[in-house]
Amino acid sequence: MPPDNVLFAFGVTLAAGLATGIGSALAFFAKSTNTRFLSLALGFSAGVMIYVAMIEIFFKAKESLVGALGQQPGYLATTLAFFGGILLIAVIDKLVPSFENPHEIRGIEEFETLEAIHKKNSLMRMGLLSALAIGIHNFPEGLATFTAALQDPALGISIAVAIAIHNIPEGIAVSVPVYYATGSRKRAFTLSFLSGISEPVGALAGYLILMPFLNDMVYGLLFAAVAGIMVFISLDELLPAAEKYGEHHLSIYGLITGMAVMAASLVLFA
Repeated sequence: MPPDNVLFAFGVTLAAGLATGIGSALAFFAKSTNTRFLSLALGFSAGVMIYVAMIEIFFKAKESLVGALGQQPGYLATTLAFFGGILLIAVIDKLVPSFENPHEIRGIEEFETLEAIHKKNSLMRMGLLSALAIGIHNFPEGLATFTAALQDPALGISIAVAIAIHNIPEGIAVSVPVYYATGSRKRAFTLSFLSGISEPVGALAGYLILMPFLNDMVYGLLFAAVAGIMVFISLDELLPAAEKYGEHHLSIYGLITGMAVMAASLVLFA
């Protein structure tokens, strides 16, 4: 594997993970959550991820595994790895307590009420546990982004953009309670920013573990699992969050737009 490819894939994954810092910055400078924009953006991100997972990544995985194992065993391995990826992220999601689960995305305004009704140590605990939960969730996302970028740079960039969009409200979930607990914007921003580090850490750990075994079969299994992870994140996290933030139709318009943009990019760069 050429070093330039590895560095590029790692850089793209790092940028996607650190988008939590954008959410943190928005929380400090915005008086209210732009719910319509977030609804569209999260729907767009879901559209990109679902389309690329089902149309591009799944079939790339199938192609690799059929070539390595044969038609029927290859297709079966692709299907099992796809649902294996879904099972992996579902188990991780289940192990995170619901109160600290970053899927329970909050608006900026809600924390003003929290400041009045919670003690500072409670808010600090919320922020720290949110950072931990987001770190756990972002680990497989980092591996997904890194693997895609390693195999196909254009595809990796598309996935990284989608991941970055959905990391923005997660940054809000970490930074605001920490800020209200400590009064320190710097501390809140730093913790929020660092919660995204787990994505490149996931990428690096996955690469170091799998590097000696990388071949068509391993890539195929990994790609199929990545497709499953992306579909689960989209259906379990992005679309419900888009619905919560704004009108139903806005999230669907964002979803369709994301699919269309991803489809157009795949056609143009095929």
